[in-house]
Amino acid sequence: MITVLICDDAPIVRLGLRMLLDAEPDMTVVAEAGDGDEALDLVDLHRPDVLLLDLTMPKLDGLAVIRRAPDTRILVLSTYEPPENIHAALGGGARGFLVKNSPGDQLLQAIRAVAAGQAWLSPSVTSTLLETVLMPVKDPRLTGLSERDIALLRLLGRGWSNAEIAAELGLTVNTAKTYVARLLATLEVRDRTQAAILAHEAGYC
Repeated sequence: MITVLICDDAPIVRLGLRMLLDAEPDMTVVAEAGDGDEALDLVDLHRPDVLLLDLTMPKLDGLAVIRRAPDTRILVLSTYEPPENIHAALGGGARGFLVKNSPGDQLLQAIRAVAAGQAWLSPSVTSTLLETVLMPVKDPRLTGLSERDIALLRLLGRGWSNAEIAAELGLTVNTAKTYVARLLATLEVRDRTQAAILAHEAGYC
């Protein structure tokens, strides 16, 4: 029996995954986590065969979880697949990477493969890696950015205001302003214009 721990901050996603996995005779969901800190606690408690992990989560993001759980077989299931996140996840020790629009049977195959110690990548992720495998990361400052950071950088590259960013990402204007300031500091750029230039150079726009 393959034991699986689901980690995703969306309850409805966790419910759907649990229903899919528990319907399989060789799988059982031992626990669910809504953030990275909880995931690490439950990994220690249950020692699952596979940790099914989203990258964008509160408190502790998926990339940090991967780094802190080196002995766990981790299958990333995420919405986006920018090259930087794929490289960071796989380089950190994840055994597989699927996007959330993958068919259910593909997810089940991936879980079985990862549980058996094999690697598994969804076709779109494989294509992304093939496009970038011979190219270095365009800018080292982009390495390890979260999905939210990349989404925010794309919007800055389009010249969006804090109010427009807030509306697009479902945030308050003050929260959007805080996120933008943090991203500028992370990227070590002086202002939004430099961030926009970086976004265009990286191909995010």
